[in-house]
Amino acid sequence: MSSSPHPEETQIPDEFALLAFDMEKYSQIPEAMMESTRSDVDIIVADVLADCGLPNPQTLPHSYKDGGDGAILLFPPDVLARIIDPLLGRLGAALGRYDQRRLASSPLVRLRVAVHAGPVTGPELRSGNALVDVSRLLDSQAVRQALQSAADTGSFLAGVLSETAYQRCVHGGYTAELAPLHFAQATARVSDKPGYQALCHLHVPGMPGAAITPYLSGEPGPGSPGAGASAEPGPSGATPSAASASQGGGIQFHAPLYGATVGGHIERVRNTYPHR
Repeated sequence: MSSSPHPEETQIPDEFALLAFDMEKYSQIPEAMMESTRSDVDIIVADVLADCGLPNPQTLPHSYKDGGDGAILLFPPDVLARIIDPLLGRLGAALGRYDQRRLASSPLVRLRVAVHAGPVTGPELRSGNALVDVSRLLDSQAVRQALQSAADTGSFLAGVLSETAYQRCVHGGYTAELAPLHFAQATARVSDKPGYQALCHLHVPGMPGAAITPYLSGEPGPGSPGAGASAEPGPSGATPSAASASQGGGIQFHAPLYGATVGGHIERVRNTYPHR
């Protein structure tokens, strides 16, 4: 008896590298300046992508999901390491140069950036858990707290990596300028998603991970009793750290994104990046 062909729905969808970004306090920008400021950010992102030898998702079919105050970008899976290193460092530096040039009356621009990898489904690439997960990482209180550490030390970007992206690229040794010491481990939680928690890794260009940790409410510090303790996996299969981060606000998109988914002060720290 011959077997019938598998229906299309049972096929594993293609995997993508995902990068999402969001502008801090976008809703507080005067309406008359929103478009120009967002256009400036788009130009910065496009220039950094080109500088890193990465394709611009706006030129690829269905690979740019605009959310008004941010976007989700889809890349081929083989560039996952490059959207971590060198992209995060170069994007942070570009935002610093922009801040030096902007008029005093122009809005301050800081970005949260999330990196993940996973399958994306549908003919228009608008569905799948990977899109949900990267959005929730971007919404998480952990990366918001990391951005506060960036602000307090004169930086303009905080990145959050999923456990998948971190293990494949940083732990795997594929990020030449970034090592585990440049990241702080945390639990990603979102205030209006009480069932969601996932292990994540935070990075602020120019800061060691240990300098981010004091900003993370409820996270164990290095050597504390809770550090390294086991925990139950979250809904996406990631294992959160033993202590939970405090819950906070979430991302607010000002345009349709995709179908059914969508602490203290520290002293100046030294740049621990290896010298080129």
